[in-house]
Amino acid sequence: MPATPHSTLMDPAPTADPTGSPERAAVLADGFDRAGAYVACLDPSLTIQQVNQEFERRFGGSSSELCGSRFCDLVHPSVQQPLMHQFARMLDGKRHRFATEVIAVDQERTASTLPLNALAVRGGRTPDVAAILVVMNAAEEEAGEADIMAPRKKLLSEIDARILEGIAAGVSTIPLASRLYLSRQGVEYHVTGLLRKLKVPNRAALVSRAYSMGVLKVGTWPPKVVEDFIK
Repeated sequence: MPATPHSTLMDPAPTADPTGSPERAAVLADGFDRAGAYVACLDPSLTIQQVNQEFERRFGGSSSELCGSRFCDLVHPSVQQPLMHQFARMLDGKRHRFATEVIAVDQERTASTLPLNALAVRGGRTPDVAAILVVMNAAEEEAGEADIMAPRKKLLSEIDARILEGIAAGVSTIPLASRLYLSRQGVEYHVTGLLRKLKVPNRAALVSRAYSMGVLKVGTWPPKVVEDFIK
């Protein structure tokens, strides 16, 4: 294979990676040569080891700044748990690859939805996962409402968060009021405030909007608000 900036990046000296193999190097080099994609190579602890130039531009840092950080720190807290679960299944040998969507967050705390494909790469002398190739398609990136989706934005009071969780779980007003030691009117007052804050017309839209913004954690039951959104 002719040398390219990406293949050179993925071909360290023979002593740098004792689990390396020609097959692994070929898989990694092919992944890094993909045009229009944000690509990273992770070690089994999900620490970033190498990235391509598109990845650097998307996440606002140089290779030296990004390498050594945890990949999951670059995604929104609402999707970290299900993403970690999928990586764990891969490392346990239960799957060779997976595809999902993540909410990517850069250093400016802006966020967008990206399709993510992960591929396990095994070393030449062991069946264990030696590396994970992560590829996100830049062409399918969907910009979100960054000012709202940024995890450091404190949107909700503690009581608002508990009411939102109750609504998402399908709890009606009277049981919710009893659970939170509020009057029925008090619950309705907070619900009205939530509808106004998230700019939606009703409770169903409120829940949908909260999930789309990353306010409610994905893949958990009962529903739980991400702590970073609570004042």
